[in-house]
Order: sequence, then structure tokens, then C-alpha cells
Amino acid sequence: MIGKPITGKSFGGCVRYLLDKPDAKILSAEGVRIQDAKSITQDFNLQRKLRPGLGKAVGHLVLSWSKEDLPKLNDEVMVARAQEYMKKMGIANTQCLIVRHHDREHPHLHIVYNRVDNSGQTITDKNDYQRNIKACKDITLKYGYHLGEGKELVNRLALKGKESLKYELYDSIKSALKQSISWKGFESKLNAKGIAVAYKYRSGTNEVEGISFEKGALKMKGSSVDRSFSFAQLDRQLDRNYQVKQYQEALAANRPSLADQLREAIRIDVQAEHQHSHDRGESLLDILFRSEFIPAQSDPIGDADKRRRKRKKHEAEQSQGVTR
Repeated sequence: MIGKPITGKSFGGCVRYLLDKPDAKILSAEGVRIQDAKSITQDFNLQRKLRPGLGKAVGHLVLSWSKEDLPKLNDEVMVARAQEYMKKMGIANTQCLIVRHHDREHPHLHIVYNRVDNSGQTITDKNDYQRNIKACKDITLKYGYHLGEGKELVNRLALKGKESLKYELYDSIKSALKQSISWKGFESKLNAKGIAVAYKYRSGTNEVEGISFEKGALKMKGSSVDRSFSFAQLDRQLDRNYQVKQYQEALAANRPSLADQLREAIRIDVQAEHQHSHDRGESLLDILFRSEFIPAQSDPIGDADKRRRKRKKHEAEQSQGVTR
């Protein structure tokens, strides 16, 4: 199960969106009349007046399950999970409406609630992304729902607002990290994509203890974008990247030439001949000098020497014949 918390300004627009979808079904309501979208909106706005200075009084949540979870779900179960989720998110004592949609393959529902509660207090949205992740994980593990395969499989085109920016940050940070061997290079690549990097220092020292990233209206701690993007984790990965780069450069600089490799092979083969002169198969030298490894070439000097010896032998035979 995954959740998507949203805050907005207009109850009317949100309610109409929820109810105008084909096959939309109201599963539960608290503190609002459900005759029609107009009545629901009026009730939400009436309570909103208890806190007139709150601009974004509309709380909107989307809860989604994998299509593999469909056999485990029905309307009643989904309402129960939604209420459990809201409790974990600290959403209580307020008006709410739960609506199920059927416009996607996967089961999902929408919750709209009033951030001005029944007592006129504001329901906080502070750290709602982190609390959302924890709440969804707890419920998913508790009821054995399908676990997602990671951020790489999330449909980016379906994301909007802050959630879309969050995944832009994730993709950009991951890409920059793969290509960097230092913090300077890492920052430079992110800055080129319009992402600012800010460090948090331990009180009274120059020791970095945290990092955050900012793009547009969104600013998030590295660990909130992904647990592998904490300052400590990023620092370790950059150090590993640097070490790998150094190793590859050293390897390239010290790589022996083909002639050196051949001489070393001959030396090893000669030693092997002395140590294992019997009961041994094809030698390394045999392999190296097989025709498919080293093509046959003419030897002008050797051929000339052979012809000279042959000519001398012929002349000697003729001389002996004359003497006899």
C-alpha cells in the first residue's frame, strides 16, 4: 500500500473531482451530508470558518494497493485500512469523506478531510511525507500486502506537484552520484539541473551531519528523498567511486605490453617444463604458438641460410664426382 498526501485550498474542486469520476463510490463520511457535492462542500466550508486564516485547509489523501492485493480487499476492508492510516497520520476529530475510484487497474481510494478539526484546531501537515511512508509500510507489513519494487518502477508521468518534484530529485541525485568522485563534482552536476544543495553542521563545529536538496518549491532532507541519500551514505559512495577510479587508472598505467605478456608466458612455460616434464598436456607455450594464435610468417634470413647450405652440399657432391 502506498499513500499520497496533498493539501489544497478548494473543497469544492476536490469534492467535485472525487464524485465526478465514473463509478465513484462514497464508502464513508464523517460530519458531512452526502446528498450531493454541493452539500458536502458547504459542510466542509462551514467548519473551515473556525480557522479563517488557514489558507490550505483541504486535506486530500490517495491510498493505493497493488492489483495483486485485490483478492484481499473489499469496500469495508479498504475503509478500515483508511481509518487506520488516518490514525497513524494524526488525522482525527474532524470531517472526512472516503471515496473509492475504479478508473485504474489497481484498487485505490481518496480521502478528503478538513484540516480545521471539530474544535477549531489545525491538523498539522508537518513531515507528512515521512509519516506517510512509515504508516504505509506498517500497514503493508501488518496485512501482508504486496511490496513495491522500488522507485525505479514508479510511473513518473502519473505524478503531480510535490510528489513529481520528489522523484525528479531522486532521479537527478542518483544520476549525479553515479558520475561523481567528489562532492564538488556532485554538487556541480546537481546545480546544472537546477538543484541546490545545503549542508547541516553540528552545532559549534564545521562537521557536516546532514544534507538537504532543493528544487523549485520543494526542499527535502536527503534521507527523506531516499534512505541511501543521507550525508553519510552519499559520502561513502563518493569515496568508493573515487577509489574505483584510482584503481582503474593505476591498472591502465601499469598494464604490461603484449611483448611483456609474451615473455612472461614463455618464462612460466619454461619453468613448467622443468617442473612437470612428464604426464602433462598441452603447455602454455604450445597454446601461445598454435597457428590460430600466431599466424605463420616467412623468414627471409632463415630461408636464405637453408638455400646456401643446400647449394654448398650440391657443389661438394659434384666435386667428389669429378675427383672419382
